[in-house]
Amino acid sequence: MFDEKRYLTLNKIESYMIAFNLSNYVWKIVMKWDKFAQWTVGKQYVTAIDSISANIAEGFGRYHKKDKIKFYRYSTGSLQESLDWTRKPIIRKLITEEEKEYITTELQKLPKSINSLIKYTNDKLKI
Repeated sequence: MFDEKRYLTLNKIESYMIAFNLSNYVWKIVMKWDKFAQWTVGKQYVTAIDSISANIAEGFGRYHKKDKIKFYRYSTGSLQESLDWTRKPIIRKLITEEEKEYITTELQKLPKSINSLIKYTNDKLKI
């Protein structure tokens, strides 16, 4: 028949899917908090977590590999910010032990996964 080329799609990028699913998980948690906690910690926390997958998506949509990698690196900055915001609801007893374990486990997967995406992009793309 014909040779069907396979293209990488955003939903097949491991780091994107981890970050996207985690952002929705955190959203559901924050929506249960009282208004003061939502306005102070919650808003910043959700924004930081959302920014990880958003930067990966934006980088994926860019044409040049340097542009792509720049946004993937931005996502690592958002990851570090998310780690900081994760500590606050833990200390302030806003999340359960089970929620804490899930969130920190998922966040710990992301540095390696994002770095793999950066390496793949650097190695495979010509421009």
